[in-house]
Amino acid sequence: MSTSASPAQGRVDGGSVFAAVDIGASSGRVILGRVHTAGTGSRERSVELEVVHRFPNGVVEIDGGLRWDFDALFAEVLKGLAAAATVAAAQGEQVASIGIDTWAVDYGLVNKAGELVAQPFSYRDDRSRAAVEPVHRKLDPARLYGTTGLQFLQFNTIYQLASEKNLDGLQALLIPDLIAFLLTGQRRTEATNASTTGLFDAVAGEWATEFLTALGLRKDLFPPLIQPGEAVGTLLPEIAAQVGLPQDTRVVAVGSHDTASAVAAVPAIADDGEENFAYISSGTWSLVGLELKHPVLTEASREANFTNERGVDGTIRYLRNMGGLWLLSECQRTWAQEGFRPELTALLTAAAALPPGGPQINPDDPYFIAPDNMPERIRAAVRRTGEVLPDDPATITRCIMDSLAAGYARTIRDAERLADRTVDVVHVVGGGSQNRLLCQLTADVTGKKVVAGPVEATALGNVLVQARAAGEASGGLAELRALVVHSHNLRVFVPELSRL
Repeated sequence: MSTSASPAQGRVDGGSVFAAVDIGASSGRVILGRVHTAGTGSRERSVELEVVHRFPNGVVEIDGGLRWDFDALFAEVLKGLAAAATVAAAQGEQVASIGIDTWAVDYGLVNKAGELVAQPFSYRDDRSRAAVEPVHRKLDPARLYGTTGLQFLQFNTIYQLASEKNLDGLQALLIPDLIAFLLTGQRRTEATNASTTGLFDAVAGEWATEFLTALGLRKDLFPPLIQPGEAVGTLLPEIAAQVGLPQDTRVVAVGSHDTASAVAAVPAIADDGEENFAYISSGTWSLVGLELKHPVLTEASREANFTNERGVDGTIRYLRNMGGLWLLSECQRTWAQEGFRPELTALLTAAAALPPGGPQINPDDPYFIAPDNMPERIRAAVRRTGEVLPDDPATITRCIMDSLAAGYARTIRDAERLADRTVDVVHVVGGGSQNRLLCQLTADVTGKKVVAGPVEATALGNVLVQARAAGEASGGLAELRALVVHSHNLRVFVPELSRL
């Protein structure tokens, strides 16, 4: 069952606003964020978002590979910033800064003249698979994990770079850093995203240069590191003129890995002290884990394939990257191609009405990474277990939801064991927080309270880091999260034993 809590109300017009460029693997948006105070009490402070531009994103086949149409993507960013400038000016506000977050691991290659030499490859391209074994011959996986603490995924940046043919004279910029470079002319690598490359020292918080050297890569292949809250630079004159913003508008580093920004906005506040929480950033992928002060670099952690990524304020995002709602969105795409376009709410309602205990799949199986007839892939995976899954959208949807919830529960239990932590509550943020069936099943299978929301956690974390850098917000993560709690409706799900 679920209940709702309401935020404090109030708004102050005028003053500074913050532009969040928030791009996921399937869509992007530019959002204006306002941090304001209606009074002096902490419960009267809040943060508010206004989406000013949305645009699609997705991989395309270029030159025989799956790539991002980065030129089109950057054009949409500029449209969004122009919309932000227009909306802010109409309300008597000024855009104080811009923050950028995207998905992780992918990069563009830029030459000395600052030109992007090719459209960036997508992690969904299979090119890096062949590079895994050669990398591991040079760098033992146990040694890699003992330094980077990074979960093994065949598309990690380290394997992508090892598949490149010629990097002479080129520099690698992760996708949000590439956008920031084109806006400011400044080359930097934001630390939370750097920690996803497989070339970052999880303890030292610096590049693991010995790994770059071992792979024959230059130590300066990536630009210098920058931390969330530090300024990258100000807009180039031609960019400022094009989008209608002052040239002194700053681009500020945020948690540029979208999960880092999302976790910064997890509404984890306890009345009696620090809340022991797990989080699920639920979207195309599911990022499931704990927030820690120190990485867990044990062999048991490596065998469980957990990752240690940087968060805002030097925290560690101890998590596993799991399959997510990509499975359902790809099913919907296939069904639409076949002429069947079920409305999502109706589809989930029909799935919820089905009895528990149906077939499940492993949502982490690399078999599901590439796009192509996902309903049949899921049914084939079930057949390999000796069971049969009917070719019915509601039944396939229920299989996806049951499989994700079961995966979440396993991952949280493993994280508790490996990090020697006990979790009291599970926070679900991102698009999946709107999926009542998935949230309820997660509560049922974990046996823990689930707090769902906010949907736009990534943009909130982005805006809050910018606001703190500008002096519009203060304190640590607890204070920033308090703004989220008091600003958004949160839905609470408790376990229903009758559903198990």
